[in-house]
Order: sequence, then C-alpha cells, then structure tokens
Amino acid sequence: MAITNLTRSTKPSAFEDALAQGQGVLRLTPTWVPRSFCVPGRRIKLDPRDYFALGGQRGGIDERWLSSTVRADNGPLTGPDEGLSFVVGPGREALPFDEVVAHLGSQLIGERLWGQYGGWTMYSKFFDNEGPLPFHVHHNDAMAQLVGRAGKPEAYYFPPQMNNHLGTTPWSFFGLIPTTTKDEFKERLRGFGTAGDNRITDLSLAYRIQLGTGWDVPAGVLHAPASICTYEPQSASDVFAMCECWTSSRTLPEDLLWKDVPPEHRGDYDFIVSLLDWEKNTDPNFFQSRFMPPLEVETSGEGVEERWVVYRSTSFSAKELTLGPGAQAVVRDAAAYGCIVTQGRGRFGPWTAESPTLVRFGQLTADEYFVSEEAALAGVLVTNLSETEPLVMLKHFGPENPEAPKPRAEGV
Repeated sequence: MAITNLTRSTKPSAFEDALAQGQGVLRLTPTWVPRSFCVPGRRIKLDPRDYFALGGQRGGIDERWLSSTVRADNGPLTGPDEGLSFVVGPGREALPFDEVVAHLGSQLIGERLWGQYGGWTMYSKFFDNEGPLPFHVHHNDAMAQLVGRAGKPEAYYFPPQMNNHLGTTPWSFFGLIPTTTKDEFKERLRGFGTAGDNRITDLSLAYRIQLGTGWDVPAGVLHAPASICTYEPQSASDVFAMCECWTSSRTLPEDLLWKDVPPEHRGDYDFIVSLLDWEKNTDPNFFQSRFMPPLEVETSGEGVEERWVVYRSTSFSAKELTLGPGAQAVVRDAAAYGCIVTQGRGRFGPWTAESPTLVRFGQLTADEYFVSEEAALAGVLVTNLSETEPLVMLKHFGPENPEAPKPRAEGV
C-alpha cells in the first residue's frame, strides 16, 4: 500500500461504511506495479520523477492495476501488497480490496458472482512499455493448478486517450504460423539462454495495432504485445511462461521460462509445449477469431455513447462510456464493475471523477471506482462538467456478464 496520508485498516465496519458512503460506489486508490524486464512508456500519467520510485533493482513502473484482489508475482523483492487495490474509507483508511470483497460478498458483487465464483475473479490493468513485451504464454486453469495458481485468459483494448505516442514497436505477435510444428517450436525454446536472441517470433505473425480496437487472448495463446499503452482485462492471476529470451536489445533470465513450471518439469520443453492451445495458436482464421472491433450499445441519453470493447471471453468483458460536454445520464448495467476515467472531469454518483494530468507516487486520485451490483442495476448518475471535453471511462466486468455479446468462434 503506497498511498500517503491513509491508514491501513481491516475493520469490517470500515468496509460497510465505505459502501454506504459511496451509495454503492467504492473509491479506489491507484495501484502501481514495476516490471524488471521492461522499460516504462511513460503514458500512465505517473510523474516522470517517480517511474523508479521502488528502486532500480525493481525496474521501472510500467503498469497500473485496476480493481485487483490479487498480488503481483515479481520475485523475492515484491512488496506484500504489490498489485492489490485498496478502497478509500470514510475515515481516510486504506482498505484492502480482497478483504472488502470477502466481507461484503454478494452485497458488493451480487448473488450470481458470489455464489458461482466466491469472489471477484478478474482485474484490469494498463501496461505501458516503450518497447514490445517478450513472446510468452499464460496457463489455462488445469496447468496453472499444478503450481497452485489460476489460469489467465486476457484481452487488450488500445485507448486513444492513453497513447500520445506508440512506442518503438506498434505491432503485436499473436499465435503461430499455421504450418509450425511442435519440434520447430521446441528448437527455438532450446535457444533460450544460449543463442542470444532465440528468434522464436520467426514462427509467429505480427499485426499492426489500431487504436480504439482490441484483441482476445485466451489462455494457452502465445503473444508478444506491442509498445502501446494497453487496457487489459484478465482473470485474477499472474502466471506465465516467457518463451522469448531477447527483447528491446536485452537478454532475459531463463528463470522466466520456468517460473510457473512444477520442479519436476523444469528443463522439460515438452511441458512448455503442453501449456499451449495448439489449435488456437495455429488457427488459419486467427484474425477473424480474435480481433475485436468495438460494438455500439444503444443509449437513450443525448450526448451519451457506449460500446463494448472486450467481449469475446466469458471470463470478463469491458465497455467504454463517453459523455459529451455538459451531458448527463443515469448509466445502468447488469453486473458489478470496476471503472477508470481516461479523459475529462465530472461526477460519478456521489464522487468527483477526473482523469489526472500527472500523479505523484503515493498520491490519491479521483479516477478509479468500483460499483456494486445493486448500484449498477439501479443506475449511477454520471455528469460531464466540462463545456469542451468529453468524459470517457472504461468499465470492466467479471465473468459472464448477462448483457455482454455472446462470443463465438468467428465473428460476433
């Protein structure tokens, strides 16, 4: 917990008071996460003096986690609450979001999610790198359970508001060329740590990124994300196997390949292959199956636009809401959600809502909230107080939102 002037508390009465104070809308603190193998792209509105606030050994801060009940897995120097969101309590407390969810249960996330999943099983993040991320894969549930983790499907949306520049490499590698064999893939893995660049992306295809669109990345699908500041809804896990040993002109430690592999399978390249969904990786219609153009939602308010930006996964979904200058609307949804303001200023329920220009590490913001299912169903009054600028926010939902478009193999 890195917010100054707030006192950490786990009192159940503070959890209840926070929900009552916000009329079902919780205010969250910003959650910053570093990655030692990345160079920050400096687009997540953190003050330039603070990108290495956690020290050079930890690497630069290149991620902001949103509505997170999980902690980051960043090696032995990881802080005890790194990656975890906190709720701002009415007495200036910092309330751990995982404990808030556990205590409030269905009162916060609704009977459907609480009864079926027992918690809030997704989070979102902005990841913001100057260069591309290395080619890697996230485990499905069955493979992740072997190391005591949950699987990690994820999805990407590329918000224009967060991308005043596109970094060094504005294209992403996804999957494998359909004719790739497992032996060819294993041969590239064997080059990890011995061949400088193991050139594993020679076996993949790159797609140029379009701002305002997105991609679905199921567990088991290989990917090397572009140097775009990306909004990334995902299942609540930090499990992966890094398959590329070279990125942004630097080598990576081989431990990242075996990070989430059972000890008896370390060095077993067939096991890494078993993490892949080979059919999805070599799908000849990969673009048609995984690309996500936005889908407009019918709205009744003047100056109000809403669209689905993440919708192919059943594990999570996301919308983008835009209110024009001076617009006001009661926004209703069928499920609890977290949200982040990416542009403009206004009101969100009882709260001030504004996208900051610059944030110091440890500073509180007024741009991130979590809405209970009851409040979502009743509707949140959203007001744009600007005469010239739109108010834009991204909303991330948990599994099987009943209003989300139904995913299918190709198209929507």
